[in-house]
Amino acid sequence: MMPETLPSPIAWRLRLLAALVAAACAAVAPSAATAQQVVAVVNGELITAYDIEQRTKLIQLSNPKPPPRQQVLEELIEEKVKLSVIKRWVMEVSDKEVDSSYARMARGMRMSPVQLTEILAKQGISASTLKSRIKADIIWTGIVRSKFQASMQVSEKDVRTALDTRPKDDKTAVGFEYTLRPILFIVPRGSPEGVIEGRKKEAEALRARFESCEEGVAVARMMRDVAVKPTVHRNSADLAPALRDILDAVPIGKLTSPEVTAQGIELFALCAKKATTSDTPAQRQVREEMMQEKFKTFSKRFLKEMRSAAMIEYKQ
Repeated sequence: MMPETLPSPIAWRLRLLAALVAAACAAVAPSAATAQQVVAVVNGELITAYDIEQRTKLIQLSNPKPPPRQQVLEELIEEKVKLSVIKRWVMEVSDKEVDSSYARMARGMRMSPVQLTEILAKQGISASTLKSRIKADIIWTGIVRSKFQASMQVSEKDVRTALDTRPKDDKTAVGFEYTLRPILFIVPRGSPEGVIEGRKKEAEALRARFESCEEGVAVARMMRDVAVKPTVHRNSADLAPALRDILDAVPIGKLTSPEVTAQGIELFALCAKKATTSDTPAQRQVREEMMQEKFKTFSKRFLKEMRSAAMIEYKQ
């Protein structure tokens, strides 16, 4: 299916998952944590030997080699510093945004959100606790971007300079603007599989005789329980590589393969395709990479400042 709005990609590392889950472990087992020896205190918040043990085990989910104990402790200290900063800011994060990040995290581990929830439950961790940690990470990102917004901008000149170092045969160097017409074969919710398969066959039949948007859309309008949606325009830079490949394989005036959606069976007519050298997939990728590097730089700088102002006491 070609969605009408496409989320921008966000990279989630397995190590980040391990860090968040570990923090969740500590949150759901306070009695076990406080019973252990206190290793450090950050702005009045305790870090225990139990916390370090849990963090180490969970980091090993993505890296079998156990990290140095001091490295794990420093990670935990930085998290406490971040949380103390977050408490001073009032930022709203929707449940939908948190759920999307949770789902991306699950995909990064090659599982569904339900499977991730089940794995956490087996370890005595609730999904809601982990999601609260994800929310904190989203807020930290928002704080850094807000605070350093002007300095994190990337100029088009910088993008072009970076592109000059890329291979000249990069197929994403040229972008396309697609003009699409969504066509929906409506299937009521709860319909049996036979009805869905029947509508698929109708959609395939239309696809076989669809020769142009002008004539094909008119035919679709006359069909039973078929909705022709308004024209949409998409830039290839906004699409995932797999979706670009689908559109590039469809001749102008033809339909994409039918896909099952919540509303029914949907196809997209490719009515026009225009090459563009502005905002190409390569430019978008380079721009996002440069902005991500700047974010990392300012995030580390801000964290260093906040850490120097924090009350940190090592107990051993």
